[in-house]
This record gives sequence, structure tokens and C-alpha cells, in this order.
Amino acid sequence: MRRRASLVLLAFAVFFASLSPLMRWYMYPRLAKIPPSQYQEAVLEAQPATLLDYGTLQPKKVSKITIVQTLKGNVERSREIEASAGKDVVVWDTLSYVLGPDGKMVSQIPERYIFDAHTQDPVHATGEMVDGEPVRREGVEFKFPFFTEPRDYLYFDAQTRTSAPIHYVGPRKFHGLDVYYFEQTIPWTKVPFPKKMPIPGIDPATIETAFGTSRWYTTKRMFWVDPVTGAPVNGEEIHSEELRGGTLAAAAPGQRLVVFQGHVKMREDYLRHTVDLVKANRIKILTLHTYAPVGLAVGGAGLLALALWLEARTRRRPAPGAPVLVPEPVEA
Repeated sequence: MRRRASLVLLAFAVFFASLSPLMRWYMYPRLAKIPPSQYQEAVLEAQPATLLDYGTLQPKKVSKITIVQTLKGNVERSREIEASAGKDVVVWDTLSYVLGPDGKMVSQIPERYIFDAHTQDPVHATGEMVDGEPVRREGVEFKFPFFTEPRDYLYFDAQTRTSAPIHYVGPRKFHGLDVYYFEQTIPWTKVPFPKKMPIPGIDPATIETAFGTSRWYTTKRMFWVDPVTGAPVNGEEIHSEELRGGTLAAAAPGQRLVVFQGHVKMREDYLRHTVDLVKANRIKILTLHTYAPVGLAVGGAGLLALALWLEARTRRRPAPGAPVLVPEPVEA
């Protein structure tokens, strides 16, 4: 009976030992992926802020500016790209919609971001764009890779349409999570006008040519990133935009007219929701990558030790009903 039990334990030990590397190096890369149908919404606020009054062309202090960011997975387009790319691809259609204190639109910038579902590397395909203009992204945007490393990354900036290093600053503690803190500063850069402006009837393409005025932008971007999922649990920006030169900014000091200025932060309720979501996804990723493979390896080793122990006891003890040999006395 003991021998039969030891053989069963040995079979389970071999099974667990085989399943451990299979889960880590085969199942994890195939199962740890961004779902193509993901939908997410976040609300950010800058309060107080400075906003240009287009009626008087004067910047004024306002109580609050709201930025609504929506992210929607385009499943149909991702399947089309997967057919030619030969790998799992995610297509995100995103929109940053800026509202003034009166609830009216200040600007809106749509994007299409195409990337590898597992590595988060950009995938270059037709349709990759910012505000209707084709772009070719390098580095990451919105999300860092699974198991983010404590190092600098290239991060794509949608306003300048270019990628620049985002610097790893160090570890932090945020709402009970051990995170990595990153910073990126974009210096003053001339950028395109948004296609949709808050002034009806004005074509952004003609502002620079007709008025001789250009749009400039700078920001300090800050991310608190969960290193396991690569998802930012918090994001902030110290953001500034100006109109420079030409007719529109002629009366402004130094011909620099403030369009928007403020410290943008995620609203508290969305911040809590994001932290809870990341914590739940973190457990799933760790289970595939670490907990299950290590647990299976340790369990296999334990079952092997138990099987060997039972086998050793079986060999030491005589079987039930076997004759017991009694040694005869020896005379001198």
C-alpha cells in the first residue's frame, strides 16, 4: 500500500515540476495581455488654473479646469492588424477633452495608439495618429511594460508628437503600494493648434498664417507606476500653454499670451478606483508569473521528498504476514 502511495506521489511530483516552467515561460507570455476591448475613463482637474478668455484675449484665473480622458479598445481594428503583424495587438482610441469652469469645451485631442498586447511595444500600422495627423511612436504611452524596471524609458508626448526620456527617480509608497516614481520635463516647444478650437468659425490651420501667432507648450509629467502591471496608479502634470507673436499676442508682455496654466491632478474618486483596479490586476499577474510557478515547484519538491520517504519505510519494514527469522543461539 505504501509503495502504491509513493508511486502516486511521485507522479504528482513530476507533474508539478513539469507544470512550473510551463506556466512561467509558456502560459505567462500568452495570458498576461492587455484585453483588446478595454474601456477606461479618468477625470483630472487643475484647481485653480489660468485660462485664456478668447472674447477679450486676456488670461484670467478660474476655479477649475476639468480634463476627461477616455480610452476605448478598438477590437475590429486590432484583429485586422493582428492578421498581418502575427502577434496580439491592442488598438486604443483615446480622447482628451478639456472643459472650462462653465462646462464648455476648451479643446479636444483624439489619438489612436497601437501596441503589442504583452510587451506594450508600439506597433506601427495605418491609423496611428494624434488629432488626425499620422505619427510614428517610439517608447511607451499611457502604460509601462509588465514588470517595469527601475530605469529611464522613452515616453511619447502627444503635444509635440515626439518621444523623450522619462526619468526613473526612485521607489515610492502610494496608497499602500510599492511603486516607481518617474518624471519627464518637456521644454518650451512649438506645437500645432488643436483641430477643434473653442471659437466657432476659426480654422486652426490659418491662425499662424493669417495672424502670425504660434502655440507653445511645456509640461512636467509625473507618474507613480506599479512595477508589476506597469500601470500608473497616479499621474500629474504641471502644464503651461502660450500664444506667441503675431496679432493675437501683440499686446501681451513679451508677446507671450497665456492660454492655459495649472497643476493637473487626478480626481480623488478616480484615483481610488485606479488603485483598486491595479491591486486586483497585480495579483493576477503575480499569480501567473511568480506565485503559481514557485508554488508548483515547491509542491513538486515536497511531494518527491514524501514519496522517497514512504519508499524508504516500505523497504525497511517487512510486509504483513512475512515470516520473522529468529537467529539461533551460538555456543562457544
